[in-house]
Amino acid sequence: MKFVDEATIRVIAGKGGNGCLSFLREKFRPKGGPDGGDGGNGGSIYLVAKSGLNTLADFRFVRQYRAKSGDGGAGKDRFGKKGDDLLIDVPLGTLVSDAQTNEMIGDVTKQGDRLLVAEGGRRGLGNANFKSSTNRAPRRTTSGKMGDERLMKLELKVLADVGLLGLPNAGKSTLLSAVSHARPKIADYPFTTLHPQLGVVDIGHSSSFVIADIPGLIAGAAQGAGLGIQFLKHLKRTRILLHLVDITPINQKDLEQGVTEIERELSTFEPSLADKERWLVLNKIDTINQEMAIEIESELKKKLSYSGQVYRISAVTGEGCDKLTNDLMNRLLQIDEAIKIELEDHESGAQDLDNAWDQVLKQ
Repeated sequence: MKFVDEATIRVIAGKGGNGCLSFLREKFRPKGGPDGGDGGNGGSIYLVAKSGLNTLADFRFVRQYRAKSGDGGAGKDRFGKKGDDLLIDVPLGTLVSDAQTNEMIGDVTKQGDRLLVAEGGRRGLGNANFKSSTNRAPRRTTSGKMGDERLMKLELKVLADVGLLGLPNAGKSTLLSAVSHARPKIADYPFTTLHPQLGVVDIGHSSSFVIADIPGLIAGAAQGAGLGIQFLKHLKRTRILLHLVDITPINQKDLEQGVTEIERELSTFEPSLADKERWLVLNKIDTINQEMAIEIESELKKKLSYSGQVYRISAVTGEGCDKLTNDLMNRLLQIDEAIKIELEDHESGAQDLDNAWDQVLKQ
């Protein structure tokens, strides 16, 4: 159920600066001795975990990262400047491995975590380091070492923010493909989705969220009927559920029954799922006129005694999808802020995030 986003990048740490060959030449000190300084160390490269990021899409455009090299040493025992370290922001939960050997380098899981992925080259030594009682005028220096160069594989695993549920053929996969870059299998028969499909919905201005489509549910899914039993558990960590309802003329007689059937399966499998924030999405409005769609919405809300959010969309034409995704983004931001306040009020640590999350979603 985890959304996997991958990228391969090359990182090149800075080269160490060369040591300096120099002898002191001053008035009254014509043979002042060796005074060549050391070079500066090369800059290293770190991956830094940053909250708010949930995709590695940016690495598709920039694939090579290079840290600055250290400056060379100078006379009068002056050391070269160290190369600046390069900090690369990545989403929380990024796994890092060597793309050539598959060796696991590490992962970043907490805000501000730093992972060293390429160490800068060591500095070269100036000739002042080699003077001795038997060698008063050394002409020996060393060059700076090359920094690490590595081809790395980044793999992001995150949980979905929004879950899609509904009866088979309700249009969940079509909606996923309409609002994200995911390309799930779409066909005009039930159970075309055989395993969870995830996609990133990009709202713009660095705002995005992850949406998941699970296989369609049928009566008895909580007891193992159909495919739902394998995937209902994956909805636990989503923050909002979108319940898609097919309102094409052929399905209009059983709309209420279809909605209550899904509610029953959620409650049977996990009572907390039934209490989770759930929006009703009437799909396929392109198959009927606007007046009929409004009437269906009104009657369905009345029969279900439903007072939550309701949207009328067409996943095929895209009608209503922009408003739906924008409202989802705004609501997710509100939830994030509420969770932050909940943690601060109770002075909770990261281990209490789940509890704070549950408290907020129950409000």
